Amino acid sequence: MPAESQQYSVRPASYRPRIVDAQIETYLNLFGAIEVSGTKWCGKTWSSLAHASSVTYVDRGANLQITQADPAYALVGQRPHVVDEWQRVPAIWDAVRHAADDLAGEKGAWILTGSSTPRKEAVSHSGAGRIGRIRMHPMTLAETGESNTKVSLAGLFEGEFSACQCESGIESLAQIAVRGGWPEERLQSAPAAQIVVRDYLESVFTQSVLQLGGSEDLARRTALSLARNLGQSAKVDTLARDIYAYGAEDKVSEGDRKAASAYVEMLCRLYLIDEVPGWVPASRSPNRMRVKPKRYFADPSLPAALLGLSAESLLQDWQTFGLVFENLVMRDLDVYARALDYAVANPVRYYRDDSGLEADAIVERVDGRWAAFEVKVSMDKVDEAAAGLLRVRNKVCANEKAKVREPSFLAVITGMGEAAYQRPDGVYVIPIRALGA
Repeated sequence: MPAESQQYSVRPASYRPRIVDAQIETYLNLFGAIEVSGTKWCGKTWSSLAHASSVTYVDRGANLQITQADPAYALVGQRPHVVDEWQRVPAIWDAVRHAADDLAGEKGAWILTGSSTPRKEAVSHSGAGRIGRIRMHPMTLAETGESNTKVSLAGLFEGEFSACQCESGIESLAQIAVRGGWPEERLQSAPAAQIVVRDYLESVFTQSVLQLGGSEDLARRTALSLARNLGQSAKVDTLARDIYAYGAEDKVSEGDRKAASAYVEMLCRLYLIDEVPGWVPASRSPNRMRVKPKRYFADPSLPAALLGLSAESLLQDWQTFGLVFENLVMRDLDVYARALDYAVANPVRYYRDDSGLEADAIVERVDGRWAAFEVKVSMDKVDEAAAGLLRVRNKVCANEKAKVREPSFLAVITGMGEAAYQRPDGVYVIPIRALGA
């Protein structure tokens, strides 16, 4: 292969295994090609290289210009072949799809990695049946070694649980949240990691957003508004008021509402934001449910950086700490849940009905089994959280005709606490530093 084609020897020698590895291996045996997507810097390239034999970096050297002229150029190499940052040339998607059709049944030929999603009109076909899609996040506490993983999410669904002890400490939890799950920064102190996180955000606003045709300032304002409304299903008007600095009595224009929605979509396309859909059980009418998505960041360090919060200042703002911790739990829970049933696109949802009854997270499996979770930083809210989960179970399962099955389990995930245990009412109490896939 000519030197300018940017082909390299791959398989990183110092690769730290990730939970997503099992899904990558499975999908390589099922599809002609796969796409591993996620926010920049979450480790998707290294995870892909760990399963590959060659790579083309689309955004390096002359590769971008060459691939724009001939998208098939990026596909050349020993298979499995990684095409990194493929979204810079959206035509690569269709080139891979056509090449997969020509493989006569061969599987696992290409691995596409991308840190943003091209507009729908930029590709002519979804790739369904040919290109398997895998979503990746920054590292969970199980992957950084900060959870002992003695409580398995998969095991809980099978009725397997043993009480255990784990490390505790609220100060260290704040440090973990502010540092985040970025693979290259997992051994850094929280203050050092936050410098890198802030620089990462700057690159998103000043480079990635501009590549998608957006405004740096408006994207920055949108991200800040989402950080202020972390874990909420904030209305478009609320976001637009923040973005465009409306007065309390001013009416938001339709143009600004549309623009606010467009910038939220843009941050989702960059995988900076995760939208968690509402869960509608069969026994409840969608008209009586809160089904607008709640929004979290790909990593808890991101809202902390946007709000200018250090670990020390986070400890002084208990309400914000609770929201940032909830973001951490939702990140980890999403990764663990995706490892259960690869076919589920959105394995984590939330429940809230017209009466205000809610559960922070619902994990629903392909076979219809489900579990409900509440998230609390401290132990003093566990009784209240457990009671709420029991009310959710009783309400959604009350209609026998709807045949909503009983939940596999109910659990309160906590930040503090030195032990995972089951309460007399059956609800599990699980510190996040004991939970794993």
